[in-house]
Amino acid sequence: MSSMSIRATQEKRNDLPWSRSKMLDGHLLLGWLSFTVIVYLFNLPGPTTAYFGLTGNEPLSILPLSSQPEESVGRAHYKLCDRLKLEKKQRRMCRRDPGVAETLMEAISMSTQECQYQFRFERWNCTLEGRYRANILKRGFKETAFLYAVSSAGLTHAMAKACSAGRMERCTCDEAPDLENRKAWQWGGCGDNLKYSNKFVKDFLGKRSNKDLRARVDMHNTNVGMKVIKAGVETTCKCHGVSGSCTVQTCWRQLSPFHEIGKQLKQRYETSLKVGSSTNEATGEGEISQSRPQQPPPGPSNDPIPRTMDLLHIDDSPSFCVPSKFSPGTSARKCYKDKNCNVICCDRGHNTQSRVVTRPCQCQVRWCCYVECKQCTQKEEVYTCKG
Repeated sequence: MSSMSIRATQEKRNDLPWSRSKMLDGHLLLGWLSFTVIVYLFNLPGPTTAYFGLTGNEPLSILPLSSQPEESVGRAHYKLCDRLKLEKKQRRMCRRDPGVAETLMEAISMSTQECQYQFRFERWNCTLEGRYRANILKRGFKETAFLYAVSSAGLTHAMAKACSAGRMERCTCDEAPDLENRKAWQWGGCGDNLKYSNKFVKDFLGKRSNKDLRARVDMHNTNVGMKVIKAGVETTCKCHGVSGSCTVQTCWRQLSPFHEIGKQLKQRYETSLKVGSSTNEATGEGEISQSRPQQPPPGPSNDPIPRTMDLLHIDDSPSFCVPSKFSPGTSARKCYKDKNCNVICCDRGHNTQSRVVTRPCQCQVRWCCYVECKQCTQKEEVYTCKG
């Protein structure tokens, strides 16, 4: 073997350990980067997973079903289930019953409208467009607690009503298993099927991790929404008999109107309890909301999640006075003088504008079948918050 070939072989042998060491360094670097990414993902703020409706990724606007040919009407709800951006299990539950898709949309619409109605006079008026909803859900505010509660309540209410209305294939009316004085009552009518609704909602939302405090708080607030629905069930009866003697009654169970549910959840929002938090600071704004005394930090024998029907929150709410990632602020918001202008406008003052409006007035019922009104013109003042 020539001296040149020997030298080339030695160089190859000398290069081999260096290549392997570089390859090992590359694998170590790749492994370190992967571990860093995994740690970062696990430490991202916010809930472990979205629920549904106001706390999920579903669109908040009504998505009407487009007209379909006769042969595809039976599968029209598949498209709506896909447009709802559901999780895999939720999409499967949505597709298996044609009535579920429309009920889910009804729940979203009902929850959104009730949230905006209950907070129409507040600094935070349930603004959920775009990034505002996502950023609020990343934090454990009182507002976040209300969103979880009203979402589960809306879904439970809508599903129970859909069963009694005959819009579902897998459920019908409530069967009233435990009415008092059953011998004196004849079961009849069509009660709202809360039993099926609760089972569906729990299965639809699924089980969540209970190791993280935030996840446990979200689950608690979700359950509060469902419990408020259950507490509002009433037994309605109608008498039957000669001359209305009520010898026999037809009775059925009805849920409270959803406005009443929203009112109760708003009251629980006002008295929300603060539990152990990972952060004690507000969100960068000078003013924070008032809250009830903070619960003791969790210990070996101290459960940080109290057994209560109150809503729970972790972080102090921002003021919502100025534009931020949580709301557009209150500039140009309409307010009511001597009622809430100082609060909504955050003591910045308000503008006054006069306008002339024409409305029907002095209406009278005319024989036999119409209402006659005059048109009255009046001047009114509109108050809006200064920027």
